[in-house]
Amino acid sequence: MGLPDSTQDLSSEMDVDAFRRIFPLRFFERHLSESLRPDARPLGKARDTIVNLGLVSTADGSALAKIGSTTMLAAIRMEVMTPSTDSPDEGCIAIEFHMPPICSPTVRPGRPAEAAPVISKRLSDTILSSGMIDLKELCLVSGKAAWMSYLDIYCLDADGSLFDAALLSAVAAFSNLKIPVVALNDNGRIVAINGEGEEESNASKKEAVNKEKRKLTLKNVPSSLTCILHKSYILADPTAEEESIMDTLVTVVLDSSDQMVSFYKSGGNVLAYSSAIKSCVELAKKRGKELKQILGEMDID
Repeated sequence: MGLPDSTQDLSSEMDVDAFRRIFPLRFFERHLSESLRPDARPLGKARDTIVNLGLVSTADGSALAKIGSTTMLAAIRMEVMTPSTDSPDEGCIAIEFHMPPICSPTVRPGRPAEAAPVISKRLSDTILSSGMIDLKELCLVSGKAAWMSYLDIYCLDADGSLFDAALLSAVAAFSNLKIPVVALNDNGRIVAINGEGEEESNASKKEAVNKEKRKLTLKNVPSSLTCILHKSYILADPTAEEESIMDTLVTVVLDSSDQMVSFYKSGGNVLAYSSAIKSCVELAKKRGKELKQILGEMDID
């Protein structure tokens, strides 16, 4: 019996899963030619998305975001710091993205995931440059005390579009954030106040710097959509399998007014030609509306 002339013939003689493993790109391209993906999604459609708030009781704000199987847990811890002399009326935000080995077989114990610092930097740049948070809202006493907001995001399942899910969890966690109540003691130091309104420590009673746990005002809230460019196809919200096979990715970040916050391209030889960028931006606008609806109950602009 002679060898089959092409993978077309070969695919008819083998199990679908085996064909998918041995010829992954051909497997995907067959679906793409019918404007469909193996998970039955249209090319421009994102996966089902879920957001849950306040799951970490020890955090000042937290959220879980799921896009398909990709799962992120974000938690915020607030600490009082001395503001810098350059910005005496502003607090700070520090963001760290973690990829523990549990999230993906490609992440090995003892070796930090290469993607983690890249995503951390992009998240910081996006949240600060979008103007979502007015850092002056984090000021307690000008030049003396301000809030340092530590945001840690843990990837629990890395199944593609990691930045999109991480950003969504960050936005949701900040929407859930309740800034603790603090007061000044006789020594001019900031002290926490517990639930009964009594100061922790022997400091004499002073006017609270903020009288009740308060929420931040969020505006120009950013949202993002990652797409794959492959030949003439554009795939929104790729899975990890799709990302591994077709390696030209672009991520469009828009604010709530559909203004561009940032644009990232990584991997691949495909040039991000203008018509493709335009299509990605249109898909990102549509995705932004979907996410706004999901976050709608959180009073986010």
